[in-house]
Amino acid sequence: MTNDGAVSKPVLANPGSLGLACFGFTTLLLNVHNVGLIPDTMPMIWGFFWGGAAQVIAGIIEAKRGETFAFTAFTAFGFFWIGLASALLLQHLGVITLDAASLGWTMIAWGIFTLYLTVVASTISMAHRILFITLTVLFGLLAGHFLGAVPIKVAGAEGIFVGAFAVYMSAAILFHSVHGRWIMPIGMFKK
Repeated sequence: MTNDGAVSKPVLANPGSLGLACFGFTTLLLNVHNVGLIPDTMPMIWGFFWGGAAQVIAGIIEAKRGETFAFTAFTAFGFFWIGLASALLLQHLGVITLDAASLGWTMIAWGIFTLYLTVVASTISMAHRILFITLTVLFGLLAGHFLGAVPIKVAGAEGIFVGAFAVYMSAAILFHSVHGRWIMPIGMFKK
């Protein structure tokens, strides 16, 4: 409550740093797997919890802050990771068999979703623009891989860049939140 008796709204922390860390590190792990450096165990596990659940939580906080774009992106990609990890686990357990055509079309659908997020992200900052453009390209490469046209290591290399760039943005937002200035620039556009 304020001094005049009005109920004050709680101030919510910026969950952007958490959401981008969850997305970035999980993307890094999966694509380190895609280039052949690790098995798929860790990306699958982190897909449920860090890339999945924690990113959904970040999205829900963004919704409470009135941030529709961040809510949409974090929540959708959180559930993307939960869905992908679930599919990989079900395949590992022998419950389902993932086929290349279905995975290819799934990546096309996510590419379309990411493309229109890219249009909006391109008005926020240069870093948002780069992240979403490269993520859209990644979905295109993954679709191409599953449909037989692109080697997985090509998509993996692009995915490592996407993940690393998201981690940079996470750190930049965290430093900005703590210090009140852009120590690690992201090229914010004026509103």
